[in-house]
Amino acid sequence: MRKALPLFLIAACILTGCKSKSSAASANSAGAATSADDPVQKKLQELAGSGAKNCGLLKSQVAGELDAASKCAVDASKAKTPFYVEYELPGMNVAIAGNAQGKLFAVQSQAGGAGLVNGDCPAELRVAPSGRVTCYAPGTFPMGAGAGSHTNMPMPPAMGTGSPHGGAGAVPPGHPNPHQNQEPQPPAKQL
Repeated sequence: MRKALPLFLIAACILTGCKSKSSAASANSAGAATSADDPVQKKLQELAGSGAKNCGLLKSQVAGELDAASKCAVDASKAKTPFYVEYELPGMNVAIAGNAQGKLFAVQSQAGGAGLVNGDCPAELRVAPSGRVTCYAPGTFPMGAGAGSHTNMPMPPAMGTGSPHGGAGAVPPGHPNPHQNQEPQPPAKQL
């Protein structure tokens, strides 16, 4: 019994320490603290204007954090109060900003701020099924993701059109087209 009590106290201290670290990490993931060197944050502040409300830089998909950031952005947009919100996703960051005139902007970059692209929002602000705010209509893709004539990013070829190896999908001269109906050949004779 005497050995069990110290072990129980040590285990309780360790578990308490782990809980404190995880709650501190979750508080930082949605907090308004951002890096001054973050190119996405700089662009958001430029688009939203001075005095813009930071609705968060979300690094996780925790429902409570997403709900709070979405409510902040939607409320600010309705009131035409400048705001911005950024979501860190695997390999990319996506963000929305709104200015005092009620104009909405979408910002997207690859991880680390490379390939920063921004443009006017093509639709009204809404909360997507993911819990994040978006200004794209359901079923459409944001900048550079496969559909959107409002960007200057190149579009990938549509499925089933052309060859994935370049050209117009034509078979080189002298090669049979494997997709063309050919007459069946009789089986080879066995010796």
